[in-house]
Order: sequence, then C-alpha cells, then structure tokens
Amino acid sequence: MSYREQFIWKKSVDLAVKCYELTQHFPRSELYGLTNQIRRSAVSVASNIAEGYGRRTKNEYSATRKAEGRRQKAEGRI
Repeated sequence: MSYREQFIWKKSVDLAVKCYELTQHFPRSELYGLTNQIRRSAVSVASNIAEGYGRRTKNEYSATRKAEGRRQKAEGRI
C-alpha cells in the first residue's frame, strides 16, 4: 500500500489545498510573509507523512511526528 492511499495523507493534501485557497485572499503585502509561511507549513505536512511512510526503522519514522508539528504550525498561523 502506498502513502497516497492513506487517509491521513489525503486529509493533509486537502489541508494544503484549503490553505492555498484561504491565503489567496490575504493582502498582497503578506505574500512573502504570512501567506508563504502558511503555505509552506501546510505542504510540509503531506511531505513529512510521505517521507515517514517510506521509513523502515522507529528512528526514521520520526518524520510523521514532524508532520503533526507542521500541521499545528499552519493552524496557529491561520
């Protein structure tokens, strides 16, 4: 089974799409500030889940914990 088939990865992609949609309405002056930070955090969630899925050892699996941190970071900025 691929990470793309995982429910949590699909939800993280939905989060990224919603963050991009939301930040389209932010002031242009925030393009390189808050807008960029929210978008990078949101995309990072899906990326970290995919990375963690490919890991084989417990220590390597830490990428999935990073994904949760990124999600919280994006949420905090919104």
